Order: sequence, then structure tokens, then C-alpha cells
Amino acid sequence: MTSVHLTLDEQADELLSSDPFALLTGMLLDQQIPMERAFLGPQMLAERLGQRPLDPRVIATWDPEDFLAICATPPAVHRFPRSMAGRIQALAAAIVERYDADTASLWRSADSGEEVRARLAALPGFGAAKAAIFTALLGKQLGVRPRGWVEASAPYGEPGSFRSVADVVDRDSLARVRETKKAAKAAARQGR
Repeated sequence: MTSVHLTLDEQADELLSSDPFALLTGMLLDQQIPMERAFLGPQMLAERLGQRPLDPRVIATWDPEDFLAICATPPAVHRFPRSMAGRIQALAAAIVERYDADTASLWRSADSGEEVRARLAALPGFGAAKAAIFTALLGKQLGVRPRGWVEASAPYGEPGSFRSVADVVDRDSLARVRETKKAAKAAARQGR
């Protein structure tokens, strides 16, 4: 797996680069908090669970109240630890059930970008936009480029864009993505 630089923290980025379930979990957590903070969540879990890589089988079967406590311990894994703890466990259970705990097989065994995107969209906590962004992340940064991946990840797969975490490779690109998002929100407010 190629190296990603989403958190600007060397240890956390190494985990995301080497552990497909950690990367997928970071994407799950990427809502209502800064993206680099969301992608730090898997590193926090790895430290608290004593797992590296994260094991979806273990996470799926962890006692839900104990897992919530792990997620909520300050600093919390997410701004909303209760709902995210449940979503992480549901995601882990789906990966175990559908892909025999082999997260990367979700995209390795797909014949097209559309199939990757559709498989991602079918996961708990993933919708159309999150699935498209993760498809773009796979293609742009990890070289996962099945036929039609750019179209399946539109508009996030567009070369040279700065729309999402798929385009973050350093501090400068993170700032550019933030500027793009800020401008889009401002335009949306003006359009109301």
C-alpha cells in the first residue's frame, strides 16, 4: 500500500497507509470534525485496543458498552463518541460478514470503479458522497484504479482538484481543500 499523509502525524499516517480497515474507519469518522482529526481516530483506537493493525473481527464482537468507553475516553475518538462507536462496530461487522475481514478485498476484487463505489455506499455509515470520496482517495493516492474509477468518484476524482481528503497530501493541499470547502459553503448560503 502506498503512503498517505492525511493526519500530518507520522505514526497515524503509517497506520492508515498499512491498514485498510484503519483507513476505512478514518473515512467513516470524517464528518462534523476536521478531516485530519477524523483520520487520527484509528491511531487512537489502535493504541487503546492494543491492536496494530486494527482487527475488524475483534472490534465487531467487542462489548458495545466497553467499546463506547474506549471511544469516549478523553480525548474522544470523535465529537460524538456514542454514535461513532456503534458505527465503527457496524462497519467492522460488515467487513467481516461481506469480505471475511479482508477490507482491501472490497476494492481488490471489484471489476470497475462503479462497483467499488457501490460496495462502499452499501457499508454502514457511508453514503453516496463518502463512497465517491473514498473511491477518489483509493485512485488518487493508493493507485486503486479499476476501469471507470474517475467517473465513479466524480467530482472528487477529477485530476488537479482540491475538494476532499482524496486531495490531501501535505499541509498546503489540506489548506487548499479547506479553502474550496469554505467557498462552496459560502456559495450555498448565498444561493438560499
